[in-house]
Amino acid sequence: MLPVLVSVLSLFVAVSNSPDITGSVVDASGRPVPRAHVTVVDAGVVYADTLTAVDGTFHVASAPAQCQVEASLPGFTSATAACDTSAPLRLTLQLAPIADNIVVSATRTEAPAGQVAAAITVFDAADIARRQQPLLADLLRDAPGTMVVTTGSPGSVTSMFVRGGESNYTKVLLDGIPLNEPGGAFNLSNVTTDNLDRVEMVRGANSALYGSDAMTGVVQLFTRRGSTAKPDVQIGAEGGTFSTGRVSATVSGGTPRADYSVAVAGLTTDNEVPNSAFDNLTVSASGGATLAPGTTLRSVFRLERGTTGTPGQTAFGRPDLDALFERHDGQWGVSFDQTRGALHQSANYGLAVSHQASTDLIVDPDYTPSYQGHTAPFPFSDFTYDSRTDLTRHRASYQIDGTIATARAGTHVETALVDWDGERATLADAMAGTSQAVSRNNVGLSFQHQALWSRVFVTAGVRFEHNASFGDATVPRIAAAWYAHAGNGAVGVTRIHGTAGTGIKEPTVLQSFSPNPYFMGNPNLEPERARTVDFGVEQRFAGDRVRVDATWFDNRYRDIISLGDPDPVTFASQYFNIGLTRARGAELSGDVVLARGLRAGAAYTLTDSEILESTSSSPAFAEGRSAFRRPRHAGSVELAWTGGRAAASLNGVFVGQRSDSDLSALEPPLLFNEGYATWGARASFAVTRNVSLTGAIDNLTDSHYMEPLGYPVLPRAFRGGLRLHF
Repeated sequence: MLPVLVSVLSLFVAVSNSPDITGSVVDASGRPVPRAHVTVVDAGVVYADTLTAVDGTFHVASAPAQCQVEASLPGFTSATAACDTSAPLRLTLQLAPIADNIVVSATRTEAPAGQVAAAITVFDAADIARRQQPLLADLLRDAPGTMVVTTGSPGSVTSMFVRGGESNYTKVLLDGIPLNEPGGAFNLSNVTTDNLDRVEMVRGANSALYGSDAMTGVVQLFTRRGSTAKPDVQIGAEGGTFSTGRVSATVSGGTPRADYSVAVAGLTTDNEVPNSAFDNLTVSASGGATLAPGTTLRSVFRLERGTTGTPGQTAFGRPDLDALFERHDGQWGVSFDQTRGALHQSANYGLAVSHQASTDLIVDPDYTPSYQGHTAPFPFSDFTYDSRTDLTRHRASYQIDGTIATARAGTHVETALVDWDGERATLADAMAGTSQAVSRNNVGLSFQHQALWSRVFVTAGVRFEHNASFGDATVPRIAAAWYAHAGNGAVGVTRIHGTAGTGIKEPTVLQSFSPNPYFMGNPNLEPERARTVDFGVEQRFAGDRVRVDATWFDNRYRDIISLGDPDPVTFASQYFNIGLTRARGAELSGDVVLARGLRAGAAYTLTDSEILESTSSSPAFAEGRSAFRRPRHAGSVELAWTGGRAAASLNGVFVGQRSDSDLSALEPPLLFNEGYATWGARASFAVTRNVSLTGAIDNLTDSHYMEPLGYPVLPRAFRGGLRLHF
């Protein structure tokens, strides 16, 4: 008995005296990989397992003298190293053929996309460069569950519908700065992809973290950061059909203690229809500095100025030759981040301003709308207007995150945050000489708990929102992901994921404060509300060379704000909460690496929507019809090849029949818009180390269709250019 006790005590003393193992897990570029699974194995037995912290570090107490450390994460190849107590270990995870992404938008903390459960699409810097899409809207068309509608040529009003929701149901941010107008409206027409490092799209209601507007999802743009000690200079110029021209210049750089990125870009095109020219200027900058270990200060700035002609529904009649829309948007933000061990805190301030002017100062001749045998019973008259809208949105936010790692109960991340939004708006009629200034101050307090194990990840959160328009609201959300099968062989990781949440959206400034008797504002409006649920399965095959994901969703949107029935004598009308719509369906997506440098991807969305409650007199919005301009079937495909000096891609977007309206009193009325398919091709070739040629063809097959009825898209268009890189 005594020898046994001596042996046990000796083992206990040996383990107790064993030094700790510390280290970090990074990706191929040297960036920290948070939440990677780290196991310590001794003689084939798992001694300990843990997850890396937000900065990629890990710590294992009293590790055995002879052991192995393995780091793994789906979407990356595993890395192993012998235990070494003389210095911190550094394990590098190489990207798998089909990689995972580290995302921020789903939880407002850095996390692998597979662990946050929500349906996420990420366009990284390589995607943005390969697709050669000057406008953000054209990039987002390929995201599952997303319908982008442009009223004519590039630069025209562009709306985005996600999972059957309205076009103002998606929160849009730039490095944490909200870009939506008060009430959720966001016109994508003026936003370019210049100087963006990546774009994250999270689908599903997430007002539990973001408050108003996050009804069907969140889109966040991240500005590029410099990384090279020597200044990285890029200059581009291209031209094409319809007198299209685009020039850009970027300079960036960085050291371990500071980084910067500055870019200027201009885009101009005449388009095809008279008075549809579009001119845009984008100026973007980002800079950051490390003030002390674990403490950083960052600032971002972005300015986009756009002017476009608005000729109207030219498929039904003559263009308006002087109507014009001008928009100047600017954003500036500063953020302070500090990490001290298991505690992280950040303080942020953001300012978004927008000046919009819509004018039509000359009366064009009357015309009678007509299209393919459909004719209006009376002529349409032009009328003059000169309206101005000035919007200012302040955002101040404080967030604190604490991480608790336990031996048996997993890792837990606690988040508490408070957001303040100061919304200011001035609505002016320059012709009448009138203006109205309005303001709202909104405060939201969110709490979130993330429970993390090696194969199970649960996130639960709730937000208490106080809004100056509708008062108080409570919005919860829960999400869970489970790696039901691990590995990266012929049958790889099986991930089951699901979310359930609620969303709210405040009324627009017009809906709350409009003095016009024909669309009178209502200060007593309730928020629009959403209830969203989704459930899906992701499966990887063939050593992470094939990935498929199927997600089912069921959404319900209620208290939708619309104009009530007009008075039959005075035609006066007021806004009320009178709408109810449901949308359910499925998103299918897949990626496959076919050969070295050759890959393909596809996505398909089925959206079964129905208007359940409506008081609209228009048959396009009648009860029982599908939601306006949201197709039942939509999808996209891409085939991309990257070689040593050349790259090429072919992509297609397919949209099925959808509910629409001619909005021109045609008889018989047009109530459906036919489906369409459009293809695009991209190519680049490196002539030398510093010089590359680029080419792009939009609407490759010269398809003729209208995204909304009355607004024909451009025919086939070509762009070619030159890129210099120093």
